[in-house]
Amino acid sequence: MAKRLVAAAGAVIVGAGVLAGMGGPVAAADPDPGAAPAVPGIGPCGTDPKPGHESLVPKTVEVPVPYPVVTVDTGPVPENTKRVAMELPPDPCVNPCPDLTDTPAPPPGLAEQLGLPKLIVRPQPFNFALPNPNPPALPPGPDPAHPPIEAAAQVPARPTPRVSDVREVSKLTGADSVNRTDKRWQVQGTDLGIMWQSAPDEIAIAFGDTVGRDFHPPGGMGEDWRSNLLAFSKNRDLENGVVFDRMVTDDRCHAAELLSSRKLDNIEITTIPTSGFAIGDRQYLSYMSIRTWNSVPGTWYTNYGGIAYSDDHGEHWTKDPYAKWENIFGLSNFQVTAMVPQGDWVYMFGIPNSRLGGVGLARVPKDQVLNPTAYQYWNSGSWIPETNGSVTVTPIVDAPAGELSVRYDESRKVWQMSYLDTAKAALVVRESDTPQGTWSDSAVTVSALQFPELYGGFIHPWSTGNDMYFTMSTWSDYNVYLMHATVN
Repeated sequence: MAKRLVAAAGAVIVGAGVLAGMGGPVAAADPDPGAAPAVPGIGPCGTDPKPGHESLVPKTVEVPVPYPVVTVDTGPVPENTKRVAMELPPDPCVNPCPDLTDTPAPPPGLAEQLGLPKLIVRPQPFNFALPNPNPPALPPGPDPAHPPIEAAAQVPARPTPRVSDVREVSKLTGADSVNRTDKRWQVQGTDLGIMWQSAPDEIAIAFGDTVGRDFHPPGGMGEDWRSNLLAFSKNRDLENGVVFDRMVTDDRCHAAELLSSRKLDNIEITTIPTSGFAIGDRQYLSYMSIRTWNSVPGTWYTNYGGIAYSDDHGEHWTKDPYAKWENIFGLSNFQVTAMVPQGDWVYMFGIPNSRLGGVGLARVPKDQVLNPTAYQYWNSGSWIPETNGSVTVTPIVDAPAGELSVRYDESRKVWQMSYLDTAKAALVVRESDTPQGTWSDSAVTVSALQFPELYGGFIHPWSTGNDMYFTMSTWSDYNVYLMHATVN
């Protein structure tokens, strides 16, 4: 997991020159340390310390040492289909698996005794792959669609949102979090927290690279690496956090990896969720297949952006072999996407790999989500189809943007977009009356002055009125927090 260090560091490095004068302190919610709400899955318990943030001076430093390896690309690895149902104890303070998660800590090493960071030098193979001599046969693809060219003018921009009352609500994952994920699902460190309404009374929350045993931030360092996870929640009272009712599990107290990855650097190192949505009984998950994190600060390199689907409410997922957008020369849009159903369409907002590109836009009829030839792309005032597999778009939001989150606010009839702006070194929000804009100027919700290694910014779908709840990750903590902002 050390490979993510350089890519994530760009959240601070790229915007470091504009930090001065941005923002003020964020208020943190102060739960009663003696209270343990009698709701399964919520805390903190009276025995848990109040969660805090890790120092920017790490306790452990991993130094990856890449070395070249010539190998054969054997193709996709099988998905883990094992699932084990798990019932949580009624008392949220009870550890359901103490034999798995209450193992004694190792004795402190010399560096720790001296108050110095522990140094780990970890060799990392960097693969140069020969083509797979026996590529798997693909099933028949969808029939080619021939969507028309349709006019789609932009509308005047809305006023810049006014942001106030920004506060940290609660820690959602890791040790001492409201969900005690370290004890319940062996989730010590994770990031993102991408949310969508999976049923009328439920939201799904997808997470990125996750570690269990021997977790040591900054970043996702440790053992029991899973590329992605999924939790579900029915709790609408967000004042104290998002309560997880369950996670998809493949063993006792163990959250399952949903989408497999080869975990071979420079072939496919991981698969990261980027957005999710539901149409009827089918759940969809957009994701990026990451080739390598070993890039300049703030960047990484993808193989493609794709779509997976689940017909058993998120328990098992299938990566569609045709619904993908290849990363041509590292410049293609729709590698990191936010997909939003609205009316008869699903809108796909997308950026190139990394956090430095502008936002493009496409749309597709709801019944053609997995047919890439059915998509229309917004370009200079019109929806246009692909041309011989080539996609061209006009940016609806200028660079730089990373970790997109977009929703349509039904109550206000307004589109809302949150993302990491590396030029401002902050999470920002914009609004528009139409998907293609014109989008408002951006307003800062949380700046790197408040949380120096922040990223994410995924909007909770049950945000209402002027109350915007969103998840935020920090590299130094490598866990997910629920934030609140008033957006007027």
